[in-house]
Amino acid sequence: MTCKERGRVAKLTRAMQYVNNTELSSAEETRCQFNGSKADIKLGIDVHQHFYTVVMQVGGCNPKPAQRFAKEAFLHWAAKLKQSCGGQVHAVYEACGFGFGLQRELSALGIECEVVCPQKLDEQNRRVKTDGLDAKALCLKLDRFVQGNRSAVALVRVPSEEEEQLRAIHRQREQLVKTRKQLEAQGRSLMVNHGIEPVQQWWKRRAFAALNVPKWMKELLKNSQPILLALEEKIHALTVQLQAAAQDRQPRGFGALTSVVIDREIANCTASAIGDRSAVTPVYVRANTVVATPACKVASLNTATRVCAPRWWKQPGVWFASSQTIERLRNGDTCWQKEPWPRELHARKPS
Repeated sequence: MTCKERGRVAKLTRAMQYVNNTELSSAEETRCQFNGSKADIKLGIDVHQHFYTVVMQVGGCNPKPAQRFAKEAFLHWAAKLKQSCGGQVHAVYEACGFGFGLQRELSALGIECEVVCPQKLDEQNRRVKTDGLDAKALCLKLDRFVQGNRSAVALVRVPSEEEEQLRAIHRQREQLVKTRKQLEAQGRSLMVNHGIEPVQQWWKRRAFAALNVPKWMKELLKNSQPILLALEEKIHALTVQLQAAAQDRQPRGFGALTSVVIDREIANCTASAIGDRSAVTPVYVRANTVVATPACKVASLNTATRVCAPRWWKQPGVWFASSQTIERLRNGDTCWQKEPWPRELHARKPS
């Protein structure tokens, strides 16, 4: 190959690299690039406890290499980015154990931040998972979402700070109940391992005084008994606090505690949580029978739409029903209890 031919090959290679590095991802962004308008910026964020891994896409160009920021440094960088760019800035990250603080901070800066359900981001099944690849995959999904593909990501409703504070009360109660059950099971396991018939709720004062176990075993159980008694007191106090917050008129079949937990977890859904619909009313369903609905809500749906409860909530689902259905429930119509489902819910009956 002559020098002239090698020069042509080098020029062709550089031209191909330029084309690949400036590839546009959508027709809409292509028009923005050539008509002089400001292109939107998309940020895919992989959240960690002490740092964020961020991939940025400007307009329709390919995403830029991943960057790693400390928490404070990222917010400062995002604020400068919002001020310097003329277009909109969009951001996305997966819902995780770090809450929604980042979404609120970015929204305060004027950045449209979305929180999405965790999902498998390795669509090509390469079996390679890094923070940079996850952030890039989120950025590309956000690009499709911004362009109008609403199925690209599954949005998570961001609760208000007040809602999170109310939820923390009954969630802490459930954590204390779980801890009490674990300690109680450890005591029963100790008895079973040494051939002694286990005693239910052995840690209560009267039962513990009557325990027929060896002295050495009672000394071991005595280490856990004060903790269990203290947990029981805290659980009782939280239970009374939650029951006091319940409404006077409770749905049929629901206790005060159950009603409060449902209202604080899943009954405050708005139209943004289920799509472009007006105000709706949740109808609680138990054992394939409509039970009741809060009287303080207002509904305007013609068909029933199911909204799944959180995974941890092992109660029946919640349905959104028409105003006629809810009015009949409020009036105490009991004829529906003879049927497995009212007419309004036959079309969307769960399997």
